[in-house]
Amino acid sequence: MQGLAHGALAGEPGFAQLLERIRPGLDYDARLAHALGTGPAVLGYYFNFGDGAGQVGVLPPADMACDRLRMAGVQALQATGHGANLAMLQASAAYAGFFNIQPDFDGVIRRQPMLIDYRGQCRAALPIALVRAGLGLGAIEVTRPSGAAAPVALSMDGMAVPVDANAMALVPYRATPAFRYVSATDVIHGRVPATELEGRLVLVGATAPGIMDLRVVPGSKAFPGVEIHANMIAGILDGTLKWESPRTRGWNLIAIAVFGVLLAAWLPFAAPLASATAVIGLLGLVVGVDLYAWLMLNLSLPTVTLLCAIAGLFILNMSYGFFVEARSKLQITRLFGQYVPPELVDEMARDPARYSLRGQSREMTVLFSDIRDFTSISEGLEAADLAELLNVYLSAMTRVVQERRGTIDKYIGDAIMAFWGAPLSNDRHAYDAVLTALAMQRVLQELTPRLQERGWPAMRIGVGVNTGRMSVGNMGSEFRMAYTVMADAVNLASRLEGLTKQYGVGVLCGEATRQACPEIAFRLIDQVRVKGKQQPVAIYEPLGVASELPEETLQWARQFEAALAEYRAQHWDTADAALRQLLKKHVEYTEVADRPCEVYLERIEHFRHQPPPADWDGVFTYTTK
Repeated sequence: MQGLAHGALAGEPGFAQLLERIRPGLDYDARLAHALGTGPAVLGYYFNFGDGAGQVGVLPPADMACDRLRMAGVQALQATGHGANLAMLQASAAYAGFFNIQPDFDGVIRRQPMLIDYRGQCRAALPIALVRAGLGLGAIEVTRPSGAAAPVALSMDGMAVPVDANAMALVPYRATPAFRYVSATDVIHGRVPATELEGRLVLVGATAPGIMDLRVVPGSKAFPGVEIHANMIAGILDGTLKWESPRTRGWNLIAIAVFGVLLAAWLPFAAPLASATAVIGLLGLVVGVDLYAWLMLNLSLPTVTLLCAIAGLFILNMSYGFFVEARSKLQITRLFGQYVPPELVDEMARDPARYSLRGQSREMTVLFSDIRDFTSISEGLEAADLAELLNVYLSAMTRVVQERRGTIDKYIGDAIMAFWGAPLSNDRHAYDAVLTALAMQRVLQELTPRLQERGWPAMRIGVGVNTGRMSVGNMGSEFRMAYTVMADAVNLASRLEGLTKQYGVGVLCGEATRQACPEIAFRLIDQVRVKGKQQPVAIYEPLGVASELPEETLQWARQFEAALAEYRAQHWDTADAALRQLLKKHVEYTEVADRPCEVYLERIEHFRHQPPPADWDGVFTYTTK
């Protein structure tokens, strides 16, 4: 307008008069200054940091000397320049406050400077200036802590703002939207009633994304910068500003060390459910303490590192346990999968630490089985048929062993060696082994028709079972190892299997096995000295579970043992008559002769012609295996 008055419209008298009349309305700075003077207005400005920062505009008067702040152990940020308001605007405003916001190392704004040091003088932030202007509060005082745990505070007529060692305060963010937004256009054009703004603290700021005043705060990546100041003001007014104690970080480090050591020592030995429950409870306790301090004491605790440490140790332990357990399960499966049934391998894999390949001494039961006259059978078959016959037979017998939780030791040609009591402990190892021996005889009878259908010969097997203390573990040489058992009791079981041929029975057991199986009925077969042993042993034929046998069978077994007693007493005639009567009953009942009766009848006939020596103890000595 002034240019027109001195230029193209210089000769127009009416324009000059018009210009003089409207000139006051064209001075917008003056109009703004006048408006600022009509009420308690607060202007914003900013400080610059770093070398080469300039000074623009006029700063408001300082709020205090920074020496007072440093005496309380607080060192405010030191600015090197500023961008402030015009002199006439600053003179008209009641207060002014800087709107600098300092993000943390991760770019998130959690705290705001309350005072900034500029050339030794401290000036207050915009939230403090607004509260002072709105409530008419007096000068800012520094409240020194009464204890090492108490915060330094900036007090204004009793209203306190706790600050940290850099004169910063934590922003007490509220759930959004926490404050009402009013369009500046609506206010300018009178569309907002004055009563809605009267008596309120009003912040003028930008929220549009294009103006680039969107900040990263906890819970939001696009938070209006003006609302950060609003949250701080609300916290000052309602006294909910949080503070941080200088001691909390030290206590936090101690807590991390204590909980870390305890968890590191306990978690590896705890069950997964127990460790998970304990860690969840511990995390809940830490969160509960943090919430109590936050809500009731307005104290901010640095619990994130403690929570991460607890959760990290748990995850690390679970991960390590998972991989170690998986490796242990794989090792257990690889080592024992060839010996025991899959379901037992799964059971062992649940607690692999309990099982080891190292040699141990245990009370166990071992079983040997062998096909009778296998040499004759093999000579009558082609190699392919013989291999297939063995596969069918061994598969059926192995299935029987594994169904009774037995461990296959090895196949020795047509022979099977198995044991009970390792690697899984079994208090009923003898019982399971005896029932397995009886089941093998039964399954072989069921298998015979299938074999004959394919043109293969029928088979009979002998089984020896013995119980005793044995050494079990991985044994062998540096070239080949095998998980097996060794002991004198094992050798006796092998001898018993061989004796089944002599007595014509399917299964023979030792004395220890009989004593360990009170539920099973046995028939005493003989007292013998096997090759390599001087001590006589009693051998028994298992008849089955006593409660499942008919009374006639049990009575027949008792009568046989009574006849055996007459035989040992050298009452040949009485023993002969009793045995013949028992043999007759057996043939009538089973249509098959009882070979043990025939054996003793042959011995009686022999002793009638060649009586035994005077010191004869009734024990039969075998000189071959």
